[in-house]
Amino acid sequence: MKKTLILLIIALTSNLVEAQFIKEKSINAQIGYGLSAPNNSVDEVVDDGFFAQGELVLKVKSWIEFRPYAGFILTSSNGEDLNGNPTDEKAESKAFLLGGKARVRAPIPWVAPYVEIGIGTSIGKFETFTAFDNIDKSGIIYHIPFSFGLELGKNNNVDLGFAYYFQPSVEQYAGAFAVGITFPLNNKK
Repeated sequence: MKKTLILLIIALTSNLVEAQFIKEKSINAQIGYGLSAPNNSVDEVVDDGFFAQGELVLKVKSWIEFRPYAGFILTSSNGEDLNGNPTDEKAESKAFLLGGKARVRAPIPWVAPYVEIGIGTSIGKFETFTAFDNIDKSGIIYHIPFSFGLELGKNNNVDLGFAYYFQPSVEQYAGAFAVGITFPLNNKK
Protein backbone atom coordinates (compact mmCIF):
# COMPACT_ATOMS: atom_id res chain seq x y z
CA MET A 1 0.00 0.00 0.00
CA LYS A 2 2.90 2.33 0.78
CA LYS A 3 4.40 1.83 -2.70
CA THR A 4 1.02 2.52 -4.31
CA LEU A 5 0.66 5.81 -2.43
CA ILE A 6 4.19 6.88 -3.43
CA LEU A 7 3.45 6.13 -7.09
CA LEU A 8 0.15 8.00 -6.82
CA ILE A 9 1.83 11.08 -5.34
CA ILE A 10 4.46 11.02 -8.10
CA ALA A 11 1.77 10.77 -10.78
CA LEU A 12 -0.30 13.59 -9.33
CA THR A 13 2.63 15.95 -8.86
CA SER A 14 4.14 15.26 -12.27
CA ASN A 15 2.53 18.41 -13.67
CA LEU A 16 4.70 20.50 -11.35
CA VAL A 17 7.80 19.34 -13.18
CA GLU A 18 8.50 21.03 -16.52
CA ALA A 19 9.23 17.77 -18.33
CA GLN A 20 10.56 17.92 -21.88
CA PHE A 21 8.42 15.02 -23.09
CA ILE A 22 5.03 16.63 -22.28
CA LYS A 23 3.83 18.26 -25.53
CA GLU A 24 0.43 19.66 -24.43
CA LYS A 25 -1.61 20.00 -21.24
CA SER A 26 -5.37 20.18 -20.89
CA ILE A 27 -8.19 19.51 -18.43
CA ASN A 28 -10.90 16.90 -19.07
CA ALA A 29 -14.19 17.09 -17.13
CA GLN A 30 -16.52 14.06 -17.21
CA ILE A 31 -20.01 13.42 -15.92
CA GLY A 32 -22.07 10.30 -16.25
CA TYR A 33 -24.38 7.54 -15.14
CA GLY A 34 -22.61 5.56 -12.39
CA LEU A 35 -22.99 1.84 -11.80
CA SER A 36 -21.63 -0.68 -9.32
CA ALA A 37 -21.91 -4.46 -9.34
CA PRO A 38 -20.57 -7.34 -7.26
CA ASN A 39 -17.95 -9.68 -8.70
CA ASN A 40 -20.06 -12.69 -7.65
CA SER A 41 -23.86 -12.50 -7.71
CA VAL A 42 -26.77 -14.93 -7.93
CA ASP A 43 -29.38 -12.30 -8.83
CA GLU A 44 -27.27 -10.29 -11.33
CA VAL A 45 -27.68 -7.06 -9.39
CA VAL A 46 -26.38 -3.68 -10.60
CA ASP A 47 -26.82 -0.54 -8.51
CA ASP A 48 -26.91 2.85 -10.16
CA GLY A 49 -26.10 6.44 -9.32
CA PHE A 50 -23.89 9.38 -10.29
CA PHE A 51 -20.30 9.74 -11.53
CA ALA A 52 -18.09 12.82 -12.05
CA GLN A 53 -14.36 13.10 -12.68
CA GLY A 54 -11.67 15.60 -13.64
CA GLU A 55 -8.39 14.71 -15.33
CA LEU A 56 -5.18 16.55 -16.09
CA VAL A 57 -4.28 15.45 -19.63
CA LEU A 58 -0.54 15.30 -20.31
CA LYS A 59 -0.02 14.56 -24.01
CA VAL A 60 3.29 12.85 -24.75
CA LYS A 61 2.63 11.95 -28.40
CA SER A 62 -0.46 12.13 -30.59
CA TRP A 63 -1.27 8.54 -29.57
CA ILE A 64 -0.36 8.42 -25.83
CA GLU A 65 -1.40 10.53 -22.84
CA PHE A 66 -0.89 10.36 -19.08
CA ARG A 67 -3.97 11.29 -17.02
CA PRO A 68 -3.86 11.90 -13.27
CA TYR A 69 -7.49 12.04 -12.10
CA ALA A 70 -9.79 12.87 -9.20
CA GLY A 71 -13.50 12.11 -9.10
CA PHE A 72 -16.31 10.47 -7.21
CA ILE A 73 -18.98 7.84 -7.65
CA LEU A 74 -22.20 7.48 -5.66
CA THR A 75 -24.35 4.39 -6.18
CA SER A 76 -27.20 2.99 -4.13
CA SER A 77 -29.40 -0.09 -4.21
CA ASN A 78 -33.05 -0.01 -5.16
CA GLY A 79 -33.63 -3.58 -3.90
CA GLU A 80 -34.14 -5.04 -7.39
CA ASP A 81 -32.09 -7.10 -9.81
CA LEU A 82 -31.69 -6.32 -13.53
CA ASN A 83 -35.08 -7.91 -14.29
CA GLY A 84 -36.93 -5.86 -11.67
CA ASN A 85 -37.28 -8.76 -9.21
CA PRO A 86 -36.75 -8.01 -5.49
CA THR A 87 -33.35 -8.97 -4.10
CA ASP A 88 -31.30 -8.58 -0.93
CA GLU A 89 -28.05 -8.45 -2.91
CA LYS A 90 -26.32 -5.13 -3.44
CA ALA A 91 -23.00 -3.53 -4.31
CA GLU A 92 -22.92 0.11 -3.26
CA SER A 93 -20.03 2.56 -3.59
CA LYS A 94 -19.83 6.04 -2.16
CA ALA A 95 -16.25 6.95 -2.90
CA PHE A 96 -13.73 9.58 -3.89
CA LEU A 97 -11.48 8.30 -6.72
CA LEU A 98 -7.84 9.32 -7.08
CA GLY A 99 -5.12 7.93 -9.33
CA GLY A 100 -3.31 7.95 -12.65
CA LYS A 101 -3.94 6.35 -16.05
CA ALA A 102 -2.25 6.04 -19.40
CA ARG A 103 -4.40 6.42 -22.53
CA VAL A 104 -3.50 4.92 -25.90
CA ARG A 105 -5.53 6.35 -28.75
CA ALA A 106 -5.72 6.25 -32.51
CA PRO A 107 -4.67 9.77 -33.65
CA ILE A 108 -7.62 10.21 -36.01
CA PRO A 109 -9.58 13.48 -36.37
CA TRP A 110 -13.34 13.41 -35.66
CA VAL A 111 -13.55 9.82 -34.28
CA ALA A 112 -10.56 8.45 -32.33
CA PRO A 113 -10.99 5.19 -30.37
CA TYR A 114 -9.03 4.83 -27.13
CA VAL A 115 -8.26 2.46 -24.27
CA GLU A 116 -6.70 3.32 -20.90
CA ILE A 117 -5.48 1.57 -17.76
CA GLY A 118 -3.82 2.64 -14.54
CA ILE A 119 -3.80 2.38 -10.75
CA GLY A 120 -5.61 4.38 -8.12
CA THR A 121 -7.26 4.53 -4.75
CA SER A 122 -10.89 4.72 -3.65
CA ILE A 123 -11.67 6.52 -0.40
CA GLY A 124 -15.16 6.01 1.02
CA LYS A 125 -17.78 3.44 1.98
CA PHE A 126 -18.29 0.13 0.16
CA GLU A 127 -21.01 -2.47 0.70
CA THR A 128 -21.12 -5.81 -1.10
CA PHE A 129 -23.88 -8.15 0.08
CA THR A 130 -24.45 -11.27 -2.03
CA ALA A 131 -24.87 -14.99 -1.49
CA PHE A 132 -21.05 -15.19 -1.67
CA ASP A 133 -19.84 -12.03 0.09
CA ASN A 134 -20.79 -9.94 3.11
CA ILE A 135 -18.53 -6.87 3.01
CA ASP A 136 -19.18 -3.53 4.70
CA LYS A 137 -15.97 -1.51 4.58
CA SER A 138 -15.06 2.14 4.99
CA GLY A 139 -11.67 3.64 4.31
CA ILE A 140 -9.02 3.50 1.62
CA ILE A 141 -8.77 0.69 -0.93
CA TYR A 142 -6.92 0.37 -4.21
CA HIS A 143 -8.60 0.10 -7.58
CA ILE A 144 -7.60 -0.61 -11.16
CA PRO A 145 -9.15 1.81 -13.65
CA PHE A 146 -9.90 0.59 -17.16
CA SER A 147 -11.69 2.67 -19.79
CA PHE A 148 -12.51 2.58 -23.47
CA GLY A 149 -14.43 4.85 -25.77
CA LEU A 150 -14.25 7.46 -28.49
CA GLU A 151 -12.83 10.96 -28.70
CA LEU A 152 -15.12 12.96 -30.99
CA GLY A 153 -14.86 16.27 -32.85
CA LYS A 154 -12.35 17.93 -35.13
CA ASN A 155 -9.87 18.31 -32.26
CA ASN A 156 -11.05 15.21 -30.37
CA ASN A 157 -12.23 17.37 -27.45
CA VAL A 158 -15.46 15.46 -26.68
CA ASP A 159 -15.04 12.13 -24.89
CA LEU A 160 -17.74 9.43 -24.91
CA GLY A 161 -16.86 6.22 -23.10
CA PHE A 162 -17.15 3.57 -20.43
CA ALA A 163 -14.99 3.81 -17.31
CA TYR A 164 -14.54 0.90 -14.88
CA TYR A 165 -12.83 0.80 -11.48
CA PHE A 166 -12.13 -2.76 -10.36
CA GLN A 167 -12.03 -2.94 -6.54
CA PRO A 168 -10.84 -6.46 -5.64
CA SER A 169 -10.63 -5.92 -1.87
CA VAL A 170 -14.40 -5.32 -1.64
CA GLU A 171 -15.38 -7.85 -4.36
CA GLN A 172 -17.06 -5.30 -6.64
CA TYR A 173 -16.47 -2.96 -9.51
CA ALA A 174 -17.80 0.51 -10.14
CA GLY A 175 -18.16 2.13 -13.49
CA ALA A 176 -19.88 4.73 -15.58
CA PHE A 177 -21.14 5.64 -18.98
CA ALA A 178 -19.70 9.14 -19.18
CA VAL A 179 -19.34 12.11 -21.47
CA GLY A 180 -16.45 14.53 -21.12
CA ILE A 181 -15.13 17.75 -22.57
CA THR A 182 -11.45 18.67 -22.83
CA PHE A 183 -10.27 22.25 -22.33
CA PRO A 184 -6.74 23.09 -23.48
CA LEU A 185 -4.45 24.91 -21.05
CA ASN A 186 -2.06 27.65 -22.19
CA ASN A 187 0.90 25.67 -23.43
CA LYS A 188 4.39 27.21 -23.47
CA LYS A 189 6.18 26.84 -26.76
